[in-house]
Amino acid sequence: MKTKTILITGASHGIGKAIAARFAAEGFSLVLNCKNDIDILHDYADRLSHTCGIQALAIPGDVSDHDFVREMFARAQATFGGIDVLVNNAGISHVGLLTDLSIDDWNRVIATNLTSVFSCCHEAVPYMVRRKSGCIINISSVWGNVGASCEVAYSASKGGVNSFTKALAKELAPSNITVNAIACGVIDTRMNSCFDAEERASLEKDIPMGRYGEPQEVAALAWQLASAPAYLTGQILTIDGGWQ
Repeated sequence: MKTKTILITGASHGIGKAIAARFAAEGFSLVLNCKNDIDILHDYADRLSHTCGIQALAIPGDVSDHDFVREMFARAQATFGGIDVLVNNAGISHVGLLTDLSIDDWNRVIATNLTSVFSCCHEAVPYMVRRKSGCIINISSVWGNVGASCEVAYSASKGGVNSFTKALAKELAPSNITVNAIACGVIDTRMNSCFDAEERASLEKDIPMGRYGEPQEVAALAWQLASAPAYLTGQILTIDGGWQ
């Protein structure tokens, strides 16, 4: 039986890194991507390969570039034959007033957070359709559900991810391929390290569970989605400690 393969974008830190560890522990082969921190990505792939006894391929590059995504999937296919689980996790944020948001910043956020999801799905889906099997998990945000002041571009990109998820799930359901999104609340990652101690304490008071979420908790949910019945598709699952 062919070992299943997962491709994870934004895999050098935080949620993507935790998802890689969880699926490696379950025996999956890994294709790991990030744009920056290339040495960290290669070292992490090597470490998981040795500790979990699996194959891990690191392919650094910018997933907002459609041509790079095509090359990445070609390399993954040449090595593993195809991708069984795709996790679109790469993402960036921009905090500031709309009037201070440049068109270049807007395009950069949309390309990284939303266009990359299109590009990766565009390359992953044909293999999944041929096999009548597959799982796509898009990492979204609660701000894609409700919007956030001073994060218009980020909120718009994640709202787009949510709608993309629901639409593609309907398109791929006849092929037994699931498409779901995880809408994260405040997770303890680099993206949320901008808050000082006072701001963090104030934010934690607003969260009913009284704390930030852990990347490993998102990884556990991703694993549950990958192993869930195929009838679970087209869903936006919120993990936020009861916050929103």
